[in-house]
Amino acid sequence: MKRFLPIVILFFIVLPLKGQQLPLYSQYMMNSFLLNPAVSGHDGFTTFNLTAREQWLGFENSPRTIAFSGTTRLLRQSAMDRSGRIGRSSRRSGNVGLGGYIYNDRNGLIDRTGIQATYSYHISMGQNKQLSFGVSLTGFQLRIDDRNLNLYDDNDPLLNSSKNALYVPDANLGVYYREPEFYLGFSVAQLLESALKFGSDGFKDFKMERHLYLMGGYGLFIDSEVTVEPSLLVQSTLSGMPQVDINARIYYMDDYWAGVSYRSSGAFIMMGGVRVERLYFGYAFDYTLSSIRKHSFGSHEIMVSMRFGDSARRYRWLNRY
Repeated sequence: MKRFLPIVILFFIVLPLKGQQLPLYSQYMMNSFLLNPAVSGHDGFTTFNLTAREQWLGFENSPRTIAFSGTTRLLRQSAMDRSGRIGRSSRRSGNVGLGGYIYNDRNGLIDRTGIQATYSYHISMGQNKQLSFGVSLTGFQLRIDDRNLNLYDDNDPLLNSSKNALYVPDANLGVYYREPEFYLGFSVAQLLESALKFGSDGFKDFKMERHLYLMGGYGLFIDSEVTVEPSLLVQSTLSGMPQVDINARIYYMDDYWAGVSYRSSGAFIMMGGVRVERLYFGYAFDYTLSSIRKHSFGSHEIMVSMRFGDSARRYRWLNRY
């Protein structure tokens, strides 16, 4: 851990999060692909994941996010060719991962629907260590729901001259390192900082902020059935203060887990989950620490995942989702 501590300190120093433009997740550690494209296929499984989040329940038009993702790894084919003979030419390297991600994020009157296609490449470093790189091409539609707008001026020049929806392309990059007890990842979202053109007279060059994510965790194996995993997520834009999530989770036989998190923006999070064969169910409750808690029932997040891949496809040192 000591060799990675300077990286974390440097991240805090040089990254002075104003406005969060991307969806927020409390159970990101159960599906880190949502934040880092290099995670796609890193464990050798084919995984489908559905996440639904309702933030600040009780407020009208409060933030709401629904995301569906899928990842897989192109592992080695059978050593036999079509005629049934053994041949090396039919093998693939097994280094390539693929992923996809569709989401809808609504915040007030702003509705954003996006899609992402991901390619990742995984390099074995021996002794059950792996270094992964990933790149994603993304695109989203940004729409203003003007049906519920109460305008001070019905002839608002910005809204009257703007389109009903904007279509914006972009890209994400990521790197991810994993060994049996430890993982560390860094990713950049909205790399191109695409510009949004609202109207013909004003706000011509409003652009999407580049988001940076640094995540890491360490597994403490108490015994053959119990594991404790502290982890950290730091996210920031280049123009804002970083937001930090400090997490701790405990696993029992890889079938049950529970955990707590503290978010520096002002939230305490409780989470838990259970595995039923190939299905994984997770729930998180965010208790807001600011004065907004007087008017809200908290934030709720549900995760459902399905994973495929037998012991021949998986990496045995990654026994956990």
